Amino acid sequence: MTLIIFTDGASLGNPGPMGIGVAAFRHGKKVKEISEYIGEGTNNIAEYTAVMRALEFARGEGEKEVHIKSDSQLVVRQLNGEYKVKDEKLKALKLAVDELCVGMAVKFEHIPREQNEGADALSKEAAEQGKKIVHKGKTGQQKLV
Repeated sequence: MTLIIFTDGASLGNPGPMGIGVAAFRHGKKVKEISEYIGEGTNNIAEYTAVMRALEFARGEGEKEVHIKSDSQLVVRQLNGEYKVKDEKLKALKLAVDELCVGMAVKFEHIPREQNEGADALSKEAAEQGKKIVHKGKTGQQKLV
């Protein structure tokens, strides 16, 4: 049976603290949740990173069929080859996703935000956690602690 994985990425400030959310289901039961702060960057980088973490999990589980659901229309359309990837950072991330797909049948589907509430909450929670560890230094510049 196909592993179904919902993914989302969040960036507070775009660019700003990024978080990813991943919720994987097998036979309708949740088998894995990931909520991770991933540093500073843009929403699109966070979205791609969430997909990568989902595929890394699937690969680690020995999955052969994976269905990724995301509310990022841009990322899904780029991964499905409907849109060209122009941004250099996103090109590298797409290449990494393509490599993670080797040996698996992977379907990417765009879903409405309302159908992605679990992954959305996980990504926002992680971004908020990241925001807490970024603080103002004496010079007023942001730094990680």
